[in-house]
Amino acid sequence: MTTTPGTGLGAMIRTWRDRLPPSAAALPVGRARRAIGLRREELADLAGVSVDYVVRLEQGRATAPSAQVLASLARALQLSAAERDHLYRLAHLAPPADGTIPDHIPPGVHRVLTRLGDVAVAVFAADWQLIWWNRAWAALLGDPSASPPQLRNFARDRFPVGTGPAQLARWPVIELDRDAMDAAVVSDLRRATGRFPHDTRLAELVRVLGAGNGRFAQLWATGTVAAHSEGRKTIEHPSVGPVAVDCDVLADGDSERKIVVMSAVPGSADETTLRLAEIAGPVGGWEPAPPAAWR
Repeated sequence: MTTTPGTGLGAMIRTWRDRLPPSAAALPVGRARRAIGLRREELADLAGVSVDYVVRLEQGRATAPSAQVLASLARALQLSAAERDHLYRLAHLAPPADGTIPDHIPPGVHRVLTRLGDVAVAVFAADWQLIWWNRAWAALLGDPSASPPQLRNFARDRFPVGTGPAQLARWPVIELDRDAMDAAVVSDLRRATGRFPHDTRLAELVRVLGAGNGRFAQLWATGTVAAHSEGRKTIEHPSVGPVAVDCDVLADGDSERKIVVMSAVPGSADETTLRLAEIAGPVGGWEPAPPAAWR
């Protein structure tokens, strides 16, 4: 097995050490200093390891540092979260899991989303909590703003608990394979528990669905881990009739946000119907009373 030159564990530690000026680490800069970045002994002191160990790491003679050593090196080298995760993977260790699921949408991603006005777009957090949607989404699937924020969760509607209806509460969708879709949502939630093992909102969601919905509990028991992807769906729109759409799910980096895009085949009758739905504007009337368990 070969490694691209300059990309191994030792080479990356050396690269990150060379790029970090001593001033950034609050170290004095002398006139006689020749190193642009940190010296090995300076990195060793900041990370709490021996100079010899840093040398062996950079030379590739030490290839299995512990997670504790990697965490110390990441702090000393002032690595970003992505660089820290890369460091762990180079050492063949799983990156440390983040504490909570982010609901924030970066400004750059938001700018791109706002330019997609001709398609129905929504953004879900890693636990399928709806955190953003555009006007076309509301026109096609109903306006989520009619519901309290805590109820805007696709998994909760997918697997109702208590006295709620057996159908989707806010998304009047007909799928080619509903069982496969159910399995995809559950396996995606299980994947999220590995990525965010300390997130209380996710843990509570899984607990309540597992205790109150037999279908969810059955699928959860299989232990399947996977990511949800695209599919073909038909939207039962109350004003313009059924609309066949392609549903594509785009992952937004390590945050595990899901950008869901629903679009019709260009030039098709469904595209015309979709445009009519968008012209009609956001519709209501699909929102039932929330299940008692979620009040």
